[in-house]
Amino acid sequence: MNLALSRRAFAAAAAAVPMACTNAGGVAMPGRPTSGNRSSLSMTRNPLVKNRADAQIFRHEDGMYYMTGSVPEYDRLVLRRASTIAGLADAEERVLWRHAESGPLSGFIWAPEMHQIDGRWYFYFAAGPSGGGEDVFRIRTYVAQCDSADPMSGNWTIAGEFKTPWDSFNLDSTIFQHRGTRYFVWAQREPGIETNSNMYIAPLATPLTLAAPAARLTVPTLDWEIRGFKVNEAAAVLERNGRLFMTYSASATDDRYCLGLLTADADANIMDPRAWTKSSDPVFVTNVSTSVYGPGHNSFTTDEAGNDVLVYHGRDYREIEGDPLFNPDRHTRVQKLYYKPDGSPDFGVPVGNGPLPERFSPVGRPQVFLAHQAERPLVAGGPLAQTQYRAIAEADGNVSLSPILLRDHRLVAGGDGSVRLLPMSEIGGNGRGAQFRRIENATDGTVTFAIPGMPGKALGFVDGKLALASSRGPQSQWTVS
Repeated sequence: MNLALSRRAFAAAAAAVPMACTNAGGVAMPGRPTSGNRSSLSMTRNPLVKNRADAQIFRHEDGMYYMTGSVPEYDRLVLRRASTIAGLADAEERVLWRHAESGPLSGFIWAPEMHQIDGRWYFYFAAGPSGGGEDVFRIRTYVAQCDSADPMSGNWTIAGEFKTPWDSFNLDSTIFQHRGTRYFVWAQREPGIETNSNMYIAPLATPLTLAAPAARLTVPTLDWEIRGFKVNEAAAVLERNGRLFMTYSASATDDRYCLGLLTADADANIMDPRAWTKSSDPVFVTNVSTSVYGPGHNSFTTDEAGNDVLVYHGRDYREIEGDPLFNPDRHTRVQKLYYKPDGSPDFGVPVGNGPLPERFSPVGRPQVFLAHQAERPLVAGGPLAQTQYRAIAEADGNVSLSPILLRDHRLVAGGDGSVRLLPMSEIGGNGRGAQFRRIENATDGTVTFAIPGMPGKALGFVDGKLALASSRGPQSQWTVS
């Protein structure tokens, strides 16, 4: 679909319908993954912040988490901070800058990111003029700068337009450092290529200029990159296990929106497009079972324990009235990022609303987890999503355990020593056997799920099977990751 035609329709809708009100840093490279360490991330619930798309969350050297994103009105730059990721949900949000009354920055404000360069804070964002018609989508990248070391209290002014190679539609810029060089990555419509946006990389000279000619990293050509629109946009970079992983978003911003992945060896010349390999399939997509639609435009951060965290937006439903860009319900979500045996990220599926899920391994068996196949619970390896359970708070301090792919099911301990997964409709009114007392072992970080009403019994791994075991023995101890 032609970009201008679709955007024209969106602009007409925006002129007719009022938008709802709603609520940064430099891309700090996440620390080393330390799977198994627990932090306040366990207190986090999705969605983290409602009506915030294109979210950037990072932990700064001051120990605080900063968050920015697109507001549904597309009219301002906002920033919040908190001492924990969970705390961002209720943190006070400051409006740093509002779009101009006229001119090239008077219309839509999209996809902001905050970065610290040589000790000074900058906001990079896409903006266009107001007035309707095609001109409202004359989107370019602009830079705002802060006059203070504290981005929340300082004054923000426009430093100017970022100088990209062509005077054409461009947005979704990010910055990262690698091997002592600061790189700029962005999405742009290149003259002569019939796509909505491709992705480019170049070293940064100043906050407003590039230091060398750009390299084109990826053009949307695969089926999952061209659904609705031909889009590659919104890069985020993570260096792990000797490689650079660059996520990007593709296709239209409805339920077809998804993440792709570029991978390069960390020692390669990353300005050479041949150094990057594109995933043949998307790595993160809509999931009906967890009811998250159109996950995309991600960033990366870490929790306090150093575990990598994926940040992204997604909707709770599929059907959208009108242009999806005008829909306000793209919510900021987070979840722990895991890794495959080969060292590449395992994104799994968007985990859905509620407390973040965890993985539970029998002590001494880190390669198998509390899992399920269809409605049968077991301890095994398998796809990440089948090994993620959500601990849901119940009465009297108890929890129930629910697989993320079976949201209406709970793990149930039977009086005969069996363990089953049952729909809530089949669980008795008092929930007997479907609730557990989660006991944290401060010595080694393991947990035990004791069963109220069955003294001395707990969820266990016995003779290679999921069963009940003594609550005081090693068979009932689980490592959390």
